[in-house]
Amino acid sequence: MKNPFLIDYLGCILFKVFGPFLRAMPLNLSFFLGRRLGDFFYYFDSKHKAIAYANIKKVFGSIASPAGLSRLTRDFYQSFGQSIIEVFLIPLIDQDYIDKYITIEGKERVLEAFKKKKGVILVSVHAGSWELANIISSNLGFPFSMFIRQQGLPRLNKLLNGYRKQRGCRIISREGGLKEAIEALNNNEAIGMTVDQGGSTGLLIDFFGFPASIPKGAVKLALRHKAVLIPIFFARINGPKIKVWSGEEISLSGSQDESVDIRSILRKAIAIFENFIFNNPKEYLWTYKIWKHSNKKKILILNDGRTGHLRQSEAVARLAQEVLSRQDIESEVEMVEVSFKNNFRRILLNLFPVSLEKSLSPDSFNKVFGISADIIISAGSSLSGVNFLLSRDNLSKSIVVMRPALLGLNKFNLVIVPRHDLPARGKNVVVTDAALNLIDEESIGLESKKLSASKGLNKGRLYMAVLVGGNSKRFNLSPVLILRLMEELKSLSRSLNADILLTTSRRTPKEAEEIIKRELKGFDAVKLMVIANEANIPEAVGGMLGLSDIIISTPESISMISEAVSSRKYVFVFNAPGLSLKHERFLKYLAERKYIYRDEIGNLGNMIKGVWAAKPVLPSLRDSQLVSQALNKIL
Repeated sequence: MKNPFLIDYLGCILFKVFGPFLRAMPLNLSFFLGRRLGDFFYYFDSKHKAIAYANIKKVFGSIASPAGLSRLTRDFYQSFGQSIIEVFLIPLIDQDYIDKYITIEGKERVLEAFKKKKGVILVSVHAGSWELANIISSNLGFPFSMFIRQQGLPRLNKLLNGYRKQRGCRIISREGGLKEAIEALNNNEAIGMTVDQGGSTGLLIDFFGFPASIPKGAVKLALRHKAVLIPIFFARINGPKIKVWSGEEISLSGSQDESVDIRSILRKAIAIFENFIFNNPKEYLWTYKIWKHSNKKKILILNDGRTGHLRQSEAVARLAQEVLSRQDIESEVEMVEVSFKNNFRRILLNLFPVSLEKSLSPDSFNKVFGISADIIISAGSSLSGVNFLLSRDNLSKSIVVMRPALLGLNKFNLVIVPRHDLPARGKNVVVTDAALNLIDEESIGLESKKLSASKGLNKGRLYMAVLVGGNSKRFNLSPVLILRLMEELKSLSRSLNADILLTTSRRTPKEAEEIIKRELKGFDAVKLMVIANEANIPEAVGGMLGLSDIIISTPESISMISEAVSSRKYVFVFNAPGLSLKHERFLKYLAERKYIYRDEIGNLGNMIKGVWAAKPVLPSLRDSQLVSQALNKIL
């Protein structure tokens, strides 16, 4: 129901009709109904329950199980339901009620503060029984006014303010009430203010270890008018029984720089309330997006153990960091390798994403569940269920690369699918021409300098980079293919007077490696040969792509060819049998748009010589730009 007028009107009717019935009931029955009201919200208020659970997990996730976090969330809702009931009971609350049900500890600290004749600011957070907090403070034997924010519901505000004033509350509206607050302090009175929920205008102060927006009004007012700042806590002991704690005065001493002092004092205040909330978690209002305005974000990469998938996730993470940086937000990336209890559990989780704990290995579950991430990235269908559940529990932005198994596209904030996977269309879907990767001008420039320095390579030479992959499900890098490739390579090298930089991969068969070493042994044009399974060089691929003008790749690896294309060099791929339909679609699309050149292996040399002589304009992939634009929208 989004009509404010209707909410306002029905709210007034609700209070006027049901108030007398609740006030006529025995108190214990009223609060029993309050707990049941909280249960109702817990089960049916899915939006705010998700926020509450995510916030509670951020604070208690490292020490509580999923069941424990759900219990804490329900406890909060039950306490919240009882607080709602108390609003209906305001007309019943008098001094006898307070004497019977309210325990106050540390009242003498507040009374002592008045002796300074500068006024007292009682600071709290959005916790405990908020309506009784106002009335209790108003009945402590000293003048008290409560700073409140009007909620945009004039009829309901008028009714509730009438209840409050009947019980001794004095109201100061935050909208234009600063003058009244100053007058109250000058008259040595007390005012109540909160030091959480600062919105877009607060200061970023660590709250349970994460930057949150904290309002500075109470501290600024105390500093400028020398008022005493005292923390107040309210907690429900049982039903109508409430305990009030008055903390020690918060020292205002500091430097001559007001902004520095405000930040320092707020840190002290927040530390006090963190301790209270940690020990009384059900009292805090967890349904507010506490860390929404944080200037620090964590990006979690879920890794299925496949290098190609990890590189794509890393590429998305890097783009996300760039987007966040432009918003002056710091970010860090953490990677966790995910393992399942068994394949059946993996398949089941992607069909029915219900429980991570039952699906993942204990070690994987403990790692991923204990991380509080703002953005979660995964690649490959096997991890889409894990991404969905973690993102839901953390209220994270969920990003998946490739098709998300059988889960609907609308379950994720962003789905990045390469064109060869025949993606469905959607507002949250970005279609890329190739597989995302970490190759760009800057990265290959750095890697080529490292490789040149370590291997004594002359950047002025014409180099041909040769990327040799390996066998796949259908494709076989046979000895015949490798032998023909070596023959073409040597012939081409002589024709172009070009040097060769070659690297194999971890997937390259042993037999193919032996043929490469035998055929290129003693061939002077070979300036670098890396056999990855024997002695790999981290900067080999990036360095070769940076140094070379011509790149030759075996056809089976989409990620390897995508990296080659991203280097903006002339890329050549030979035809071979055994490639999947998806691979064929990928190669055909790139060849049609001149990202790559493709021919039979026997004609590879002629094709390369022809292209090198003509030097056609190289097209540029726009995949990174498209993904960055999409990230900018969701972040």
